[in-house]
Amino acid sequence: MRNGPQEARVEQAAVICEQMESIMNFKTLALVWVAALSLAACGKKADDTTAVDNSTYANTTATDVNAAGSNDAMAAPASGGQAFVNMAAASDAFEIETSKLAVTNGASAAVKKFAGQMITAHEGSTAKLKALTATLSPALTPDPALSAEQQQKLADLKTKQGTDFDTAYATAQVAGHQQTLDTLKGYAATGDVPQLKTFASGLAPTVAAHLNMAKGLKS
Repeated sequence: MRNGPQEARVEQAAVICEQMESIMNFKTLALVWVAALSLAACGKKADDTTAVDNSTYANTTATDVNAAGSNDAMAAPASGGQAFVNMAAASDAFEIETSKLAVTNGASAAVKKFAGQMITAHEGSTAKLKALTATLSPALTPDPALSAEQQQKLADLKTKQGTDFDTAYATAQVAGHQQTLDTLKGYAATGDVPQLKTFASGLAPTVAAHLNMAKGLKS
């Protein structure tokens, strides 16, 4: 009978120990579970971030490539037949505009006469060029936009009057006709469009005559 209470206390202590052990096991499992969830969340965030970065890179790369392609297309210069007809049209436009200035701003009768002849001649060559390029396959459209050098010379002539204008105009006409003559001869020899080669070779003698006339204005 004396061992009864003692055995009860031992049993009670054993129960308490089991309960504590269960609690500790539960806490351990809970911590492991929380840690697992945290790792999973971190992994998902990393995957999402990587996906966003990859998407951003892909979009940026595509945009850069498209932009580069667009810039290349815009910057690509004309070549071959198109470049030639553009040069010829711009040359005509330059001669016409500067010669119109000569009619009003020049002092010499010789300069004014030469200017009138240039207006008529280059308006005629412009019309012939447009008619010819329209018959080509594929058709070409001459672009008469002046070069930066031509624009600068035209702007400079607009600031001059009288004999100062005559001198500057004669200089511009010699340089312009020489450049045009060189281009015509070059294209007539090595051009890629037969009809334009014929046009260039046929126009060269006229331009050479204009060049000699322009040189006479300077003497």
